[in-house]
Amino acid sequence: MSLSAKQAFVARNEEKNAEVAAILSEKFGDRCSQSMSVREQHGHTTTWLPNQAPDAVVFAETTEEVAEIVRICAEHKVPVIPFGAGSSLEGHLNAPGGGICIDLSRMSSILEVSEADLDCRVQAGVTRKQLNSYLRDSGLFFPIDPGADASIGGMASTRASGTNAVRYGTMKDVILGLTVVTPSGEIIHTGGRARKSSAGYDLTRLYIGSEGTLGIITEITLKLFGQPEAISGGICSFPTVQAACDAVIMTIQCGLPVARIEFLDPLQVKACNIYSKLDMAEEPTLLLEFHGSEAGVKEQAEMFGSIASEYGGSEFKWATKAEDRTVLWQARHDSYWASFTLRPGAKGVATDVCVPISRLAECVTATREDLDEAGLLATIVGHVGDGNFHVLVLVDDDNASEIEAAEDFVGRLNARAIEMGGTCTGEHGVGQGKMKYLPVEHGGGVDVMRSIKKAMDPDNIMNPGKIFTLN
Repeated sequence: MSLSAKQAFVARNEEKNAEVAAILSEKFGDRCSQSMSVREQHGHTTTWLPNQAPDAVVFAETTEEVAEIVRICAEHKVPVIPFGAGSSLEGHLNAPGGGICIDLSRMSSILEVSEADLDCRVQAGVTRKQLNSYLRDSGLFFPIDPGADASIGGMASTRASGTNAVRYGTMKDVILGLTVVTPSGEIIHTGGRARKSSAGYDLTRLYIGSEGTLGIITEITLKLFGQPEAISGGICSFPTVQAACDAVIMTIQCGLPVARIEFLDPLQVKACNIYSKLDMAEEPTLLLEFHGSEAGVKEQAEMFGSIASEYGGSEFKWATKAEDRTVLWQARHDSYWASFTLRPGAKGVATDVCVPISRLAECVTATREDLDEAGLLATIVGHVGDGNFHVLVLVDDDNASEIEAAEDFVGRLNARAIEMGGTCTGEHGVGQGKMKYLPVEHGGGVDVMRSIKKAMDPDNIMNPGKIFTLN
């Protein structure tokens, strides 16, 4: 696996990097680590890309500390890489030019909750599970739920999504405002608590999904939602992938207000059965959840049952008890780790795409055929209510031919999705792993992105080597 083939080159200045690491070590003491194990952990987590460790990791505790660290790095033109929970999949955390990683995990305070306005303000290191635990007795909840217990700051930076996106949207839909440290170390505030505004450029959405390349998000103001009166979930299997996807399309086109609708292919079901000790039928499967009133969720579940039967679906098995739904959805969230039970010791090449809902069945079916023809062992799972699905290819990373076959497959998958009017990533983000597909998807739009980056970060210190190259 060639490093140059995967990761954009960023020049390293070893002398400057070491100088700044020494300055920060003196200033922050044991909150600045130069231990190789700590550095490698912050440069590489769940990604399959080669590790590129920073020169030091600083554990910041306030926005002002983040700004101070960035000002020091800016003065010496040393790279800065923000770190949340470390759950990204496309090399977002690697440090190709070395530099300083700012770990925001200790910035984990929930600063303000307004039940009347259905909003809250949190520090970037707060995780989604932490926030919902805090909100449990308020009657409110935060709906965005990527499989990992990601930090809110990281979710904002990658424009994260999750199983609830079909009803509640993605991070861009629930963020009202941000506190950001710019590349010069200035602290700015974008947006606010108002639900709409026509005042100037929408800087909030510029930073959402920028993956730390334009600034470091330290606080986030979020929309919250009322906990539904009733929740009904269930499971339904289908004879073919086409039938399952067609049922999803019909469900959405009928306007059924489903909260979650998730797809698992037979291999993924098998893996979940092994890992989570379940007994689901090893067939193309949909997991669903409905939110609303007692009468509403009952009616919605019955309507879906009718749709499923039209496409050969099994009887829709309800799970109305909270503990039963928890088991089902925990298995879904554990699907990434469950996949490795199919090939112990393998590495996972994780990728995702998103297509218009009308092309979903075609894209998923073609993807499975592609995997089978290439002789690759892979699971498919997706938030298919909005056309997004994920593929995890299990490979022996010491086998060059397997790695090459997996890379070729990922290339074909991205090309297929883009050709269908979709995107090379519905929620993983670009990082390093998806860089080469961005020009195919956006064409000259990438040049506009470069212009924005150069204007806001002229010395290219903010998470360099991610999303696109500057030359």
